[in-house]
This record gives sequence, structure tokens and C-alpha cells, in this order.
Amino acid sequence: MSSLSLYAIVLAAGRSSRFGSTKQLALCEGEPLVTRAVRSAEDLCGSQTLLVTGNDWRKVAAACEPMQGFIVHNPRYADGIASSIAHGVRGISPVADAVLLLLADQPRISVEHLRSLANAWASSPASICASEYAGTQGPPIIFPAAYFSELMALQGDRGAKAVLGSSGAKVITIPCEAAAIDIDTPEDLGNN
Repeated sequence: MSSLSLYAIVLAAGRSSRFGSTKQLALCEGEPLVTRAVRSAEDLCGSQTLLVTGNDWRKVAAACEPMQGFIVHNPRYADGIASSIAHGVRGISPVADAVLLLLADQPRISVEHLRSLANAWASSPASICASEYAGTQGPPIIFPAAYFSELMALQGDRGAKAVLGSSGAKVITIPCEAAAIDIDTPEDLGNN
């Protein structure tokens, strides 16, 4: 990768209301979902990995120890995913050229896919680099620093789609059908 600075933010603060318990700690192939996401992020970004916690934060953080990167607690996690995105981006904005947003509940994302996103961004640092799946674009997704202020202004229980669709945004997409698999209920774990 280039000398540009890419930070990974693993979003793992949600209340998991549809899951019925803290889904970040649910096991997938013997490993908590959040641990899988953090290890993948660290494989790409090493100590430039940030875990955003919220609900049940002590257990979620403990599941990822030892961590190469760092952990921040979002005290406003109940406001929705936008507050966690904003909280994470705010923490790295002074030092990052771009941010890779990952969700803790997408267990099939490979490190190879994350590398493909990072390479695409390194070749075109002004572009958003998104995963494409199930007829949509979304996370894992890289946003260059030019979009940080929009990400920090997000509100509610909506992710970064509004920023992704903002006028003038140049978006590079990398196909990743594995990103379509996300865990919302205990049954989803059995099916994936």
C-alpha cells in the first residue's frame, strides 16, 4: 500500500434488538463475530484499527483483546449507527487520509476483499471504494478524508448511504457477495 494513511473502524456498538442478546459476542465458527471483524481489520490496518463499542461494551472489548489498535466507547450508541460512525471518524480524523468502515455482523468478509478495497483506494485516493452486493453498495467501504465532515454529521439509525450517494461522489465498487450475509437473528447464524 502507499504512504497514505488508512484507518479501519469496526462498528460494534449496537443494541442487537432483533438478535435478542449481544450479537457481537455470538459465535461464528467458534469465534465471536466482533473478534472476526477486528482480526480482519488488523490484518489490513494493524495498529490503525479502531473498535467502536457501545452496548455491553466491556464484554465486546474483552472479546477483542489483545488488540493492536484501540477501543473507543460511544456513550450515545443508542442513538443509532450514525452516532458510532461519527464517533469513530472523529477519533481518527486528524491523522487519517481515509477510513475503512466495517460491520461486526458481516462474518464472511475476507481479508482479500479488504485488500482489494484498499488497493482500489490507493490507486484513486479521492474515490469512495465500496463493496457491491445484492444490487446495492455498502460496507465494507472506504471513505477518503474529504467525506469525514459528512460522516461526522450523520444522525439516527442510518449508516453512511447518504454520504455514499452525495452529489459528485466518485465511487469505485468491488463485487463482494459475501457482504450480503449479515447476522440479524440467531437463525441467521445457523444459515451462514
